[in-house]
Amino acid sequence: MVDWVTLSIPFAYLGILVGSLAVFSSLYRKNKAAKAANLAPWFSAHLPRDIYLSLLHIDPEPGQPKIPDSILKAALLRRATEDIHRIVQIRNAKQALQVLLQRGSVGDDLWQRFQRAEKEIEEELRDVVQEANAFAPNWGQTIFQSASEMAQNAHIRESLSELQATAQSEKEWWEKRKAEIQSEFMKELDEEKKPAGVVTPAKPMSKADTDDDAVMVEAGGPASTPGKGKKKPQKGKQ
Repeated sequence: MVDWVTLSIPFAYLGILVGSLAVFSSLYRKNKAAKAANLAPWFSAHLPRDIYLSLLHIDPEPGQPKIPDSILKAALLRRATEDIHRIVQIRNAKQALQVLLQRGSVGDDLWQRFQRAEKEIEEELRDVVQEANAFAPNWGQTIFQSASEMAQNAHIRESLSELQATAQSEKEWWEKRKAEIQSEFMKELDEEKKPAGVVTPAKPMSKADTDDDAVMVEAGGPASTPGKGKKKPQKGKQ
């Protein structure tokens, strides 16, 4: 006769073990999901997306016109432009973040935030393409190209604004420098115009210098030339 009690013990143990693992796995995933949900987002609020969705879901009151498609298209294009900026930030940060993660310089929380931002931007791009194709066929294939051009133009305008902000200070510095160069050049011209034979008057001698020169003359004046004071003998008549 089969002892069912003895056979049921291993099956009961196995069932308890599998149930415990299932409960632990479920609790772990819930805890991880809750922890990921509490992490701060990588990007700030997507304002152009919120504006587009608000315009899209506005229900006009009776007697008021509907939001024109041109305004909705412009809002969607502005939303795509913001997505271009975020894609550039993601690409620039990914490689550096991976290196820091391998070195242990950053924690897993930061990497989870980055991965969640990547997923969000992928979903955002798909949503924008679908919305663009809803307005016009195949517009989803070219909307990001137009958005990229708009982003580049905005960057150029920002650079020009920065240059214009510093133009006044640079202009003042150049005017001052030009005046200094002109002053130095005029001084050189004045020196070149002086006649070559003109001798700059010497500094007048003081009384002490005159007395010193007189003492030197009396003490060691020029010696008399030998033979100069002797009278040459004349030849007598023979």
